[in-house]
Amino acid sequence: MTAQRQQQKIIIVGGGIGGLAAAQALTQQGLEVLLLEQACQIGEIGAGIQLGPNAYAALDALGVGEAARKRSVFTDHLIMMDAIDAHEVARVEVGERFRQRFGNPYGVIHRADIHLSILEAVERNPLIRFQTSTHIESMEMDDRGATLVDSNGNRYHADAVIGCDGVKSVIREKLVGDAARVTGHVVYRAVVEAENMPEDLRVNAPMLWAGPHCHLVHYPLRGGQQYNLVVTFHSRNEEQWGVTDGSKEEVLSYFEGIHERPRQMLDRPTSWRRWATADRDPVERWGEGRATILGDAAHPMTQYLAQGACMALEDAVVLGQAVKACDHDLEAAFRLYQSIRIPRTARVLWSAREMGRLYHAKGVERLVRNQLWEGRSQDQFYDAIQWLYGWNMDNCMGRR
Repeated sequence: MTAQRQQQKIIIVGGGIGGLAAAQALTQQGLEVLLLEQACQIGEIGAGIQLGPNAYAALDALGVGEAARKRSVFTDHLIMMDAIDAHEVARVEVGERFRQRFGNPYGVIHRADIHLSILEAVERNPLIRFQTSTHIESMEMDDRGATLVDSNGNRYHADAVIGCDGVKSVIREKLVGDAARVTGHVVYRAVVEAENMPEDLRVNAPMLWAGPHCHLVHYPLRGGQQYNLVVTFHSRNEEQWGVTDGSKEEVLSYFEGIHERPRQMLDRPTSWRRWATADRDPVERWGEGRATILGDAAHPMTQYLAQGACMALEDAVVLGQAVKACDHDLEAAFRLYQSIRIPRTARVLWSAREMGRLYHAKGVERLVRNQLWEGRSQDQFYDAIQWLYGWNMDNCMGRR
């Protein structure tokens, strides 16, 4: 590597999980990073998230796997229940046999804890600088790099720019210019203390109750001291993407006809946060020249496969490896990164949409769904998800 390339500087816009992971991956290749965050401090909102084996493989590659594991709860099963009659539809074992198959566990973690696990490493990294309270409004590009301008008129120049600024990405707007697709699906999230959790639902597993046009998920967090609760329904109203406070009355109005066993959970939270969700149709390119996007800015997806954060972590690892493979030719690296990541994330995004249809089936579709996995062995379950959970450092660059 030449001295000139060692001095390459990258600007990352957005300090969420994807932005921090990208910063860590790029500095592993010797690049300097300026991370710009519009909030007044680097942090995360939300409750729990699920991490598949592919996520832990990415966290290991970023050097933060041990920190994340210490904050994770490793589950025994993945369980789907029918929310109308409370019978078990499917159960996937994610214990030792699963770990041997995929090389890593299945875990759940508070979103703030996974963010912190990466942030700790980033804060120790001398190649990364942070700047908060910085809202980027425009971007200019030429053959020497890119310049960003914030809302106060300050200009920031670097050899390249990575947009990690979420569903409402300013960088994506400049590079792609497409509109987000508001799904009409509303997600309520809350955290319930363990002592307030019904005893028969204190299960060491993500437990999903699938109902007509709605579903409910719960799983333990922070050593079982808390439980994450997520409910989703198809809104009767025209929605706009965003996060607001929610109301128990609205939740209850969408869960009429649901069996009492899952329904009892809806009375447990003392407060709710309400997300009106959005995703985007996959596109053939994420950027041009020395600018690209990553994570939710590149491929916002519905939560039905629990892979949003996992895909951002994978993106970051592949981006770093692409820089290495292209000997720090950033334009070539970005093209390689996109050629690998666009097909995979598109498959996950479309699969998540279809899984949402299965979760929310009603009538005859519900009956068909409930028979889909009857008699399936654990090896058959594992074969079906190999494409997703089998991702690791050895195969992350695909066939080249």
